[in-house]
Amino acid sequence: MDVVIVESPAKAKTINKYLGSGYKVLASFGHVRDLPAKDGSVLPDEDFSMSWSVDTASNKRLNEIAAAVKSADTLFLATDPDREGEAISWHVLEVLNKKKAIKDKPVRRVVFNAITKQAVTEAMANPRDIDMPLVDAYLARRALDYLVGFTLSPVLWRKLPGARSAGRVQSVALRLVCDRESEIERFIAEEYWQIAAHLKTGAGEAFVARLTGFDGKRVTKMDIGNADQANAVKAMLESAAFRVESVEAKPQRRNPAPPFTTSTLQQAASAKLGFAPARTMQVAQRLYEGIDIGGETAGLITYMRTDGVQMAPEAIEAARAAIGAGFGDRYVPDKPRHYSTKAKNAQEAHEAIRPTDFTRSPDKLRGALDADQLKLYDLIWKRGIASQMASAELERTTVEIAASGDGKTASLRATGSVVKFDGFFAAYTEHRDDMKTDADDEDDSNRLPAMATGETPSRDRIEATQHFTEPPPRFSEASLIKKMEELGIGRPSTYSATLTTLRDREYVRLEGKKLLPEAKGRLVTAFLEGFFERYVEYDFTASLEEKLDDISAGKLAWKDVLRAFWNEFSAHVDETKELRITDVLDALNEQLEPLVFPKREDGSDPRICPKCGTGKLSLKLGRYGSFVGCSNYPECGFTRQLGEEGPKDGEAELADGPKVLGTDPYTDEEITLRTGRFGPYVQRGEGKEAKRSSLPKGWKVEDIAHEKALALLSLPRDVGQHPESGKMISAGLGRYGPFVLHDGTYANLESIEDVFAIGINRAVTVIAEKMANGRGRGRSTPAALKELGEHPEAGGPITVRDGRYGPYVNHGKINATIPKGTDPMSVTLDDAVKLIAERAEKTGKKVGGATKKAAAKKPAAKKTPAKKKAPAKKKTAAKADG
Repeated sequence: MDVVIVESPAKAKTINKYLGSGYKVLASFGHVRDLPAKDGSVLPDEDFSMSWSVDTASNKRLNEIAAAVKSADTLFLATDPDREGEAISWHVLEVLNKKKAIKDKPVRRVVFNAITKQAVTEAMANPRDIDMPLVDAYLARRALDYLVGFTLSPVLWRKLPGARSAGRVQSVALRLVCDRESEIERFIAEEYWQIAAHLKTGAGEAFVARLTGFDGKRVTKMDIGNADQANAVKAMLESAAFRVESVEAKPQRRNPAPPFTTSTLQQAASAKLGFAPARTMQVAQRLYEGIDIGGETAGLITYMRTDGVQMAPEAIEAARAAIGAGFGDRYVPDKPRHYSTKAKNAQEAHEAIRPTDFTRSPDKLRGALDADQLKLYDLIWKRGIASQMASAELERTTVEIAASGDGKTASLRATGSVVKFDGFFAAYTEHRDDMKTDADDEDDSNRLPAMATGETPSRDRIEATQHFTEPPPRFSEASLIKKMEELGIGRPSTYSATLTTLRDREYVRLEGKKLLPEAKGRLVTAFLEGFFERYVEYDFTASLEEKLDDISAGKLAWKDVLRAFWNEFSAHVDETKELRITDVLDALNEQLEPLVFPKREDGSDPRICPKCGTGKLSLKLGRYGSFVGCSNYPECGFTRQLGEEGPKDGEAELADGPKVLGTDPYTDEEITLRTGRFGPYVQRGEGKEAKRSSLPKGWKVEDIAHEKALALLSLPRDVGQHPESGKMISAGLGRYGPFVLHDGTYANLESIEDVFAIGINRAVTVIAEKMANGRGRGRSTPAALKELGEHPEAGGPITVRDGRYGPYVNHGKINATIPKGTDPMSVTLDDAVKLIAERAEKTGKKVGGATKKAAAKKPAAKKTPAKKKAPAKKKTAAKADG
């Protein structure tokens, strides 16, 4: 019996079927060891020794693997075919050697780019040793990331309260987003005008020609800068005679783009399907690991973390055969197409992302794939097929027209193109970013009517349209990944994780599909640019990636790279220890001037305090982050959040202090309306015992009077006793909006007005509806959004559910939160198993729910001390529910 180690249980099941009963395939569930998130995990003074830890769930799996290996003939390490996969194999082998499970058994490394029977059996027939240069590159990358993160982050915490962390790649990616925002803020729109003549041929067919020259001078986009110039040209053309000077038709070929890499797949899936990068990779992982098709599990695409654009020779031949069968011989080019990547630092160690079988068209898989899987497979199949198809053939026509009148001349041009042969267009229409053409930026997709030199078209009308230049667009997740790839920052396996980290740290946010930097993110970037500029430079980060690639190729020793980096980096960090907070704030005030001191509509000095009129505004650092405050503090208490111009409508009157609305009829305490760093609020009384309530969304400061303030401060209010339980139903305003509450069951209300108006009958109905849906009670199980299947080890169903605090996966008594930014409907069984294992380790629960039963058998569980702990647990649960 031979043992084979792969990463995921789904893959293990499929490969075991391929290999047969002579093999036992076990899953490592990804990485089995990691550097503990604490000081001392990497020790530069001890030749960069690294201390690895194994979590409880991984230790259990490693024990199972060790037990199987001890009785095995050969160990095959078959983790993914990239740097991370090589590292996992190395980690597993290191642990097994420490457990003395290997002894003199042969250990072989096998890699396959696709999970098909042919690919797996061929890999097993051609094993190799672990590629130590690849492992060294992984160790260098992991050590660099740790040293940067755990050295730079504490500097941020000391000098920039509220900042969460810094990272070797994440900080550079954040800088891209922040730099783009700065470009937009500095951008000054310029006016320009375009002149278009709507003309007709002698046969009455309409077309449009655009101005290219006037009075003997060439006219470019920005040359006509105001209405007077535009109207002068327009007046001349309205009385001019037009003559066709030349007609030129040129053939044009448009070549297909190469098959997908990780980056281009994420970009296309975003543009065409609306998928976020994380969602794209989750769906692609499932397609790679295998889908049940007619009782047989098969991987449908090749490995999805790659920067290579080439396909294997046999795949190219298969694609050409599928093109001939599906589209016709004319669509098959004379020679196969071969591609090379233009991305900086691309390794090209793997194939592009392609179907494992080109005869398996999307139409044949409609019953086997879910909606997301089918959409992504369709995209990959069409792009893969198109990459080997014939070029599209177009004809581009350019007509030059002369206009004369009033002693002046003008030149105009009309362009158009038609598709003579669709070629690869028949399979795949490219989104704008990946189109390859020799044409300029003009819109020439229209067909021009037939014209001849010397013809005199008639004038229909002349249009002069005003335009303004636009700032560069904000990055989407896909376009940021494209930029990172162009600059050589990060690797295919890290793009999606980097973006998730930036969102989780609240450094950026998504509005629609656009990435906007949060104030916190801009502060971090400005600080790093001001005091650690070298380490967030694009070229420096890319050069480190090149060195890591050289380590992979065996050209550099990994510890030499670490030493060179650490000697310079640690010295620079030591220098910043002398930095004073005032120095930091002064630098940030200047660097972030548009954000800290936005221009005022009245043109007044944005640095003068609007409350006292004499103080100077400046960036301040508080316990919970940054804000803008007045230099006359504490005499002047003006503050505002970073990025706000000043008090909003209705808040200006509060700048001078609280507004008294009256007194509480029961306590005689003063009711006031105030504004703080987080917006306007009402308050009853003074000091620590004062009760406060923020204004609900949609409520305006100018509308708040004594009655409304009392109503807000009275929340939560009792609605009445439930007719069945006799327990009180209350209505209130919480973190997630207005609600009613009964015996631990929360039910959302549509508006804040409902909190004050809802009666007992409606409240009972709302709560009943919530309970009927299986949601609402603090500890009840919400209805399943998606069933993922049985747990591969413990058995029992795993489901995706939506709880009060967001989506999570459930298995028995274990609930594991789905990471922020992850689409819950894209979570796979493997994702869920890993999340459940991590949650089980943290809580001490056993996967499968055996812990409770085991505890019941132990006498110790019945002792009095165990009962004394119960009240503390209830208190914790109450806090969590509240």
